[in-house]
Amino acid sequence: MSSELFDLTGEVAVVTGAGRGIGEGIAKVLAEHGAHVVCAARRTDEIERVAGEIVAANGSAIACTTDVTDDASVQNLADTAIREFGSLDMWVNNAGGSAVQSPLVDLPREEWDRTIALNLTAVWVCSAIAAKAMNGSGRIVNISSLAAEDVIPGSGHYAAAKAGVNIMTRQLAVELGPKGIRVNGIMPGAVPTEIMMQALNLKNDDLPGLEKMLRLPAGRLGTPRDLGAAALYFLSPATEWVTGQVLRVSGGP
Repeated sequence: MSSELFDLTGEVAVVTGAGRGIGEGIAKVLAEHGAHVVCAARRTDEIERVAGEIVAANGSAIACTTDVTDDASVQNLADTAIREFGSLDMWVNNAGGSAVQSPLVDLPREEWDRTIALNLTAVWVCSAIAAKAMNGSGRIVNISSLAAEDVIPGSGHYAAAKAGVNIMTRQLAVELGPKGIRVNGIMPGAVPTEIMMQALNLKNDDLPGLEKMLRLPAGRLGTPRDLGAAALYFLSPATEWVTGQVLRVSGGP
């Protein structure tokens, strides 16, 4: 049956940055397809809300307060998934972002370090811990950005981190393939999350103008659910022969 291609029943997924935006969308889509979801983020109230909404919709989820820039916190996240649900099958590295816009030559050193730590180093740490906790047939999805390939004024520090995520995705796919772990990535386009709105200094009233300016072939801006569907594709049995790929999910080329 075609539904079996996207069936995650009984499998366990960790989603970082799951308290809002893209992470929330991914967590909910995975739960809809049968996964036990561990919602992770620093803001406990947000991930508890998301986990609660999943459970209220007859899904399975828990919240685990996590700082992905702290190795011990990430290890606790993996241990919690296994302790609560018995295994760790999927890991989505979604936590990240930078609300700072600045030319690279004017960027404060502390913002460079913070951005690299959150958007690149944390993905490496999370992936390493996840891979060691997976028992074959594991899947890792890294959420990157179009900034990894496109020049976006004021976002050079963020772009550098996400470009690193892209090549690390391919490297991990080669290294972890013999262990039965697939690694893929997604580059979201314009999805009006809180962090994007802050970074571009946008308000809700600005979104129709942004949509008109971008002239996306798909005819609209993206939604967290769009990214949830892309993550489901990479995490599902449908892509057992797909690894080391980074997919643009942007409403256009």
